[in-house]
Amino acid sequence: MSRPAEDGPMIYTVECSFADPVSEAEWNDFYSLDKLPALISVSGFHTSQRFKALRGGSPVYLALHSIDGPDVLTGEEYRRKGGGNFARWQQHITDWHRNLYDSLDPAPAVGNDEFLLTSANGPDSLIRLGHSPCAMRAVELEKFPERRWLTKVSRGLLPAIDHLPEDIHVYAPMTAQLTSGSGTGLADQGGS
Repeated sequence: MSRPAEDGPMIYTVECSFADPVSEAEWNDFYSLDKLPALISVSGFHTSQRFKALRGGSPVYLALHSIDGPDVLTGEEYRRKGGGNFARWQQHITDWHRNLYDSLDPAPAVGNDEFLLTSANGPDSLIRLGHSPCAMRAVELEKFPERRWLTKVSRGLLPAIDHLPEDIHVYAPMTAQLTSGSGTGLADQGGS
């Protein structure tokens, strides 16, 4: 992989569902408590956060990572610390997708009092809700969806989820956003 010509942060997304209710809580603990801290310790990872979808139409789980570029994902440090260590749960992971997006902004830190909203059909639905979404373009890995827009919204300001346009996916944070180089590894969880 080679770095696209554009400068700026890149957002690495990992999406999946999990098909075994018996081991799902243990898998989530592993991912949130072991895997994310291991990933954020990899040189070139700057933020990591996990989310759970609140309605159908997308894989259940989403992880957003701000990274320096595609070379981070092919390096020995990534393989050693975080990449591909799902062997114990692999048989239960379904609908698994990975993408690397060029973005004008790093992945947003979504607080406990907020939701993450995404759309792959254009920014219009998010703009009509009063937001200025971050635009992303897929440049590596699956490259599908090719474009995505995302924003965060205060839980109190979001209309009823069932009344949102179908192209908007709604996610609740499962973890705080971990950040590299901070003492605690946790981003500010205040709302905005």
